Amino acid sequence: MADPESLPALLRVLNGERVDPPPIWVMRQAGRYLPEYRELRTRSKSFLDFCYSPALATEAVMQPLRRFPLDAAILFSDILVVPDALGQKVWFVEGEGPRLTPLLGETNWQLGDPEKAIQRLAPVYEAVERIKANLEPGVALIGFAGGPWTVATYMLQGRGGEKDEARRAVYERPEDVDALINVLVETTAQHLAAQVKAGADCLQIFESWAEGLPPSVFQRVIIQPTRRLIERLRTLGVTVPIVGFPRGAGAQIGAYANETGINALGVDTQTTADFAFEVAPEGMALQGNLDPQTLVVGGNALEHAAREVLIAFKSAPHIFNLGHGITPQATPENLAHLVRVVKGGV
Repeated sequence: MADPESLPALLRVLNGERVDPPPIWVMRQAGRYLPEYRELRTRSKSFLDFCYSPALATEAVMQPLRRFPLDAAILFSDILVVPDALGQKVWFVEGEGPRLTPLLGETNWQLGDPEKAIQRLAPVYEAVERIKANLEPGVALIGFAGGPWTVATYMLQGRGGEKDEARRAVYERPEDVDALINVLVETTAQHLAAQVKAGADCLQIFESWAEGLPPSVFQRVIIQPTRRLIERLRTLGVTVPIVGFPRGAGAQIGAYANETGINALGVDTQTTADFAFEVAPEGMALQGNLDPQTLVVGGNALEHAAREVLIAFKSAPHIFNLGHGITPQATPENLAHLVRVVKGGV
């Protein structure tokens, strides 16, 4: 059995240990704020093709690690590879984001087969293997997928943004929505299990569209499906820690943290550390929650905000991160500054 001290710092925190200074990684750390990423992106005709190229995805992951002493790498992919693999048409519009053929425009929803979807996603798992082979021993590898409700929202509406149509569908077509979420639970479980088999050390579930739901609907489309997803992962033999990130869930993060089976809670920018401590199970690792805009501004504002986060979470197992993804307007210099501040502790 491995000595706990030999584990990467991020995994030690996910196991409930307080590490000082806390490990740091950044959501979307491989991305458009890096000039080398922008150059790399030109080598593929579409974003999905980029995601399905193990060589390009591996290079994207390694770019920020060459610049910054980060404690984790995260697979370069997208939550929408799942609907793509299930047979729904997915494309990305430059400057606007993803588009899908909306299910709500169809009377009968044709839902793909999870087993075939996992076969189509083989290039993603090859990327995980390649990334793992390139990482230093102290750097953890994070696999990920979108939460069932978030992915369902894209599939229903064909886009992100306002989510009123998806919410209405829960009331207008409840059986169809339940069937869709069931397919997503099974496909996502197999997708995440395959990432672990390929080398992922831990997993994150991005429930990016958790806001705006009444408690009964939140239970039905987020908590219950996430619990089933994690139970299914465990039956598939997955034992690694799982971080849940219910962005925008507000007062409902307590139910999410206590009832889904996650091992760690991602805290968004709008949520205070004190509230997260109050509602999460005692000793649960917390991840977050610096405002991404501070990495655009930089300087004293960034340093002050980062120290506030360090102090706010100092009494718990903590992974330093943002409260949402880094933006294209951020600069590599500002991220380097942030890492120096975090590594210096308080």
